[in-house]
This record gives sequence, structure tokens and C-alpha cells, in this order.
Amino acid sequence: MNSDIQGFYKGKTIFLTGGTGFLGKVIIEKLLRSTEVKLIYSMMRSKRGQSIQERMAKMETDVLFAELLKLNPDSLKRLVPIVGDCLEPDLGISAADRKLLAAEVQIVIHSAAAVRFDEALHMALDLNTRATRFTVQLAKQMVQLQSFVHISTAYSNCVVTNVEEKLYPEHLSCSSDKVLAIREHLSDKLIDDMSPALLGRYPNTYTYTKALAEDVILREAVGLPVCIFRPAIIVPTYKEPVLGWCDNMNGPIAIMYGTALGIVRLMCVDKDANIGLVPVDYCANLALACAWKTDQSAHSSGGGEVAMGGGKPTVYTLAPSAKNMISFGQYINLSLTFRDVMPLSKMVWYPVLYCVLNPWLFRIGTFFYHMLPGYFMDLMLRLSGRKPRMVNMYHKVHKNIELLGPFTRRSYALDTSNTNRLQEQMSAKDRLTFQFDMNVLNWGDYFKTMLFGIRLHFAKDPNTPESLAQALKLLKRLKLMHNTLKVSLACAAGAILWSLFKLILN
Repeated sequence: MNSDIQGFYKGKTIFLTGGTGFLGKVIIEKLLRSTEVKLIYSMMRSKRGQSIQERMAKMETDVLFAELLKLNPDSLKRLVPIVGDCLEPDLGISAADRKLLAAEVQIVIHSAAAVRFDEALHMALDLNTRATRFTVQLAKQMVQLQSFVHISTAYSNCVVTNVEEKLYPEHLSCSSDKVLAIREHLSDKLIDDMSPALLGRYPNTYTYTKALAEDVILREAVGLPVCIFRPAIIVPTYKEPVLGWCDNMNGPIAIMYGTALGIVRLMCVDKDANIGLVPVDYCANLALACAWKTDQSAHSSGGGEVAMGGGKPTVYTLAPSAKNMISFGQYINLSLTFRDVMPLSKMVWYPVLYCVLNPWLFRIGTFFYHMLPGYFMDLMLRLSGRKPRMVNMYHKVHKNIELLGPFTRRSYALDTSNTNRLQEQMSAKDRLTFQFDMNVLNWGDYFKTMLFGIRLHFAKDPNTPESLAQALKLLKRLKLMHNTLKVSLACAAGAILWSLFKLILN
């Protein structure tokens, strides 16, 4: 059985930005394990005191690459670092390396991004918008370029709730070229002070600067074989290469981990609203399929992927399908379903999670569910000679929940028509090798995989019967304490009400 996608990547040279990020690493692993790609030039920089060579060596010890290195110990020799930095002009790539990339690269995957919702505007502009312009300018110099995939987000146009697979430049207060021109002439502080005026209805700097990056593609990538890939909320691996792998604590995973520890007990969400979760391995598979389809369309149309959309790049969105949607209520229920099956050994309380929709009720509730227990635990830490940390941690949790508010209290309808058509055009082997079908994803099985990954990769609980038995014993004890506390509080409330009732009667 033939694989068109594997045939497309055979002998190809790829330039990848964001290769050390969550999605970038999975793309690298998938390319090296499932295709005969010639080279992957991955742009890297020194970070937190680690040199590029040290970061490369660290990748070799990452469990994500264990299966790959078992199959072929020399696989990572096809991964070549290119010194660069998205914060620097022209990506900080040397003239010699630019010449090398321009001569050899056939495929560009631009994955680098600043994903913090509360990033300062000047920083988000440099990393998400200006770096996209520099990547496009570099791609225009590539004499063998066959495909350019710009990785955006399904929420880049969150100012509307029914998001089609098209671009929405009309929602920007200023076009990308004007904003970048302003950025060049104003200080960081002045740009940050202009945030309310520039963002308009966008809820944070992340979604705004990703929308601007799409506008850069629309305006400046004309003539290139380019497409835009918009994944929804990227969460741990489902099937490959390892179960439940994740290397960050962003968004829903942080909430799930905090709940499993018994720390996060209250959320401000609409339980009926949809949540757009997509496994990172599905995202990597679709990104690679998009590159193949973009090249195929360029050959069939004679004018590149840009010409296909009437002068606009084709957009591919990955999100839960209308037939297999999941709500926040289901997300919470599934998160708690497996607490009695795979609990964590470091729980501080029995895992529960209550939801309120009203932000004011949430703020009141956090005092009783989070802050009071936090002050008590910090007191115990002080008395035992350790540094208090729970109250500060709860302040961060509440800030993150507030930042997520625009996405947890409303539903988004994310059109995936182009993605569905792409999947239909793939061969049976490609649909199996590059799986991203959200119609058939089993959410119950996936949440079990996620909790397994959280237990293994974040809680560092070994996958052994002894570790599980110890955690189940702790869970049983915490459940008894939890129920005892509930009964005690109910009795105390009843006693207070009875005393008030007697006072009224007297």
C-alpha cells in the first residue's frame, strides 16, 4: 500500500522553527520515525544557561524519543541545529546559514510562538508577528521551496464564536504592516501602554498577535506555496510515540493536574460550553499532511496553495468534530472518573472539582475552597521549618483561571471543512500512519491516557503496582477525611440554623 505523504518527505530538507517546543518536538519525532526525511534544520538558541549542544543532548534523553532511538540509534543525526532567535532581526541567523537554508530547504514549518496569554505586547509582537515576517522573508529566498506551513491557533479569531477556515483581517484595529511599523519606532513601554487600543476586542496578547501573524501571511506570503494550520487547545499525546506525554503545564493540563493533587477544587466555567482539546500527536500528523497537500495543490493549480483560495492561503483547523464534541462538564467528569483508578501518590486532599459560572461567586468561593486551606497549609509548612508556598500558588492558579475565562465561559464553533476534505483525499495507509480523525477519538480512553501521562511525567509516580497501591491507600484515607469534614460542616451549619430558629421562636 502506497503512502503519498511518506513519498513526499523522502529525501527532503526541512527548516523548522519552534523545534524545542511542545508541538515542535513531536513533529521532529514523527518525521524521523515515520519518514525518510534527509535533514531537519531546527532553529535553536541558548536558553536558561544551556547551550545549543546541551539542549540537543537533553533531547536524546527525553522519553519522547526513546522508541525512535531504539529503532535507529542514529536518527537524531538527521536533526541539525541552526543558531537563531525569534527576538532578533532576521531571526538572528548568520549570513552563512541563511545561504545554506536558501539553497537546500524544500519545506518550512513555522511553529515558534510565545503562548503565554499575559505576555507583554512588545514581546508577543516580536515573537509571534515579527518573527513570522522574518520567516516569510527567508522562505522567499529558498530556491527549492515546495511548501510552507504556518502554525497558528484555532482561537486567533476568537472575537467571533463561529470561526470559519478563512482569514479575518477586518477584526484587526490596524493591519500587521502598520502595527509592525509602529513597533519599530516606539519603545517597549509605549507599545505595552497601547495594548488596550491595539487589542480591541481580543482578550489577550497571544490571540491578537497570532491574528496579526495570519495577516502577515495574507499580505507578505503572496506567491509562496503556503497554508495556515490552526490547532485548538493542544494536550498530551494519545497514541504515539508514548502514551500521555507532555512537557508543559499550560491550560487544561494544569487544571487536571491540580485537581488530581486535590489542590484545585473550584473552577469558573460554563459546564455546557464546548472545550476544544486536540492531542499533540494528531496536531503533528495534520501539520505534516498540510505540507504535503500544499505542495500537491501547487502542482495541480500551477499557482501554488495561495492561488487555490482566490489569492488567500488555505486554512486547516483541527478541533473536536460536531459529531464528537466534548463539553467542560464532560471534561471535569472524565478528569474525576479515573481518580479511583490511577490516583497520585502526592495528593494533599481528595480530588474534587466544583464549578460556578458567575465570576463574583467564584471569587467568594475561592476564599473558602482555596485560600483558607492555603493559609492553613502554609502555617503547617512554617511550623515544620519549610518555606510556605500554597497561598502564592493559589494566586497564580486564580490568575490563570481568570485568563482562561473568555474560553471557559462560552462555546466556539470551529469549522473543519478543509481538514475533513484533506483527510478524505489521503490514502488508507496515510490515514493510518498520520492519524488525526477527531470523529473517532474515544474521549474516555483518551482521558485515561492523559491521567496516566500526568501521573508518570508530572507527578513522577513510577508505573508499578507498588506505587499504585500506595496511592490508592492514600486516596482511601483522604476520602474518609473529606467525607468526615463534609459531615462535620453540615452538622455545624445545622446547629447554627437550629440556634437561629430557636432565637426566632423565643
